[in-house]
Amino acid sequence: MNLRLVTYFVSLICFCSTPAFAQDYNLEQLSLNSAEELFSNDSHELIMAKHLIESAQADAVTAGQTPNPVLSLGLSNFNLNRNQGNTNPNGSNSLADKTLNNTIQINQLFERGSKRELRLASAENAIKASKYDFKDVLRQQRLALANSYYDLMLAQELEKIQASNVDLYEKTLRAAELRYKAGDIAFSDVARIRVDMLRGKNDLIQSTANHRKAQTNLAYLIGREKEAITIVASDDWPKVSLSQGNFEVANTDGIDNKLDQRADILAAEARIQQAEQNRHFANALKSRDVDIGIQYQHFPGQEPAVGNNTLGVSLTIPLFTNYQYQGEIARAEVDLSAAVEAKEQARASEVSEISRAQADLNASLEKVRRFDEQILTEAQKSANATEFAYQHGAIGVNDLLDSRRVLRALQLDAVSSRADYVKSLAAWQASTNTEKSP
Repeated sequence: MNLRLVTYFVSLICFCSTPAFAQDYNLEQLSLNSAEELFSNDSHELIMAKHLIESAQADAVTAGQTPNPVLSLGLSNFNLNRNQGNTNPNGSNSLADKTLNNTIQINQLFERGSKRELRLASAENAIKASKYDFKDVLRQQRLALANSYYDLMLAQELEKIQASNVDLYEKTLRAAELRYKAGDIAFSDVARIRVDMLRGKNDLIQSTANHRKAQTNLAYLIGREKEAITIVASDDWPKVSLSQGNFEVANTDGIDNKLDQRADILAAEARIQQAEQNRHFANALKSRDVDIGIQYQHFPGQEPAVGNNTLGVSLTIPLFTNYQYQGEIARAEVDLSAAVEAKEQARASEVSEISRAQADLNASLEKVRRFDEQILTEAQKSANATEFAYQHGAIGVNDLLDSRRVLRALQLDAVSSRADYVKSLAAWQASTNTEKSP
């Protein structure tokens, strides 16, 4: 066979045997989409939520089983008289003929009151609730991932601005020192520039620390804690539609409709159904379960008219003379009331969450609009005019530095406002997420 053909087939086999999640991601150029893929595979919270689903499924297997039969073996009527022992009167002394009472009994418990069906229905609702919980964890953690990614983008931008600011101060300080030696400016001006430079270095140190913390937070969410320092967010800021109106839900009915389809509300509803099944099960405990036993007995040496082998049947029925499961029934009623209240509490919390998300989104959108349409434009014009005036000797270095500081501060605020906008947009989208399938 051609060597190239062999190489092709070997490569094809290796490619097909490589798992899909083994894809290597470049953390130094990490996009939000790639971060979401890593998050889907390696998020600690999602893995724990999946284990909870598996636990609920295992509980359902347990709940659906019928009680196992019980096998009992017995030996009695052992004579302690050493002389006679258990010798059979007919003269035979073999092990099978000794006057020992051997019994084999099988007991089977039969549940009444549809207990098995109620347990299984409760377990199925627990599985449904755990799957909706997984969807809600996924919703919340996706929001946390987006926030962490945008925090890293913001930290990177702020660090660049602060580094540029420090570089500008250092150049200005060198120029001021030369002018001071030439007698062109006073020492107090040089000292002021040096103080501003040192303050800028402190701001840069803090920005670097914030950058490292943002890397660490994102690394945890995507399961790359040991490689946190290498993570670089490579996406650009999402575009902001300045012509877009405010984000609103028309009325309370609109909010209610969204809430009814939220995973956390559906999980609460499933737990209400589970609590109802548990209440029915608690009441079903008053239905008496019966235990039926069948016994085989081998007892040689009895009266001549009685054979060595006999059969017996037993029936066991509990008597509720002292206790009738009042505690279990009362607890089930309380659990049902608590489940209903938990759903109402979740609904109230989600109404507040949506309202807060709307308010934050609209406020951040207005801030971005003002920065992009007015503030940055006017600040840049002012800085350009100051630079022009300084170059022509119309103003001193202090006025120039003040103008630059104002421009840098506004640039920092503008980047922070853009980060606030995309994070509030992600929060609003997460609060109105209505993925219904469990």
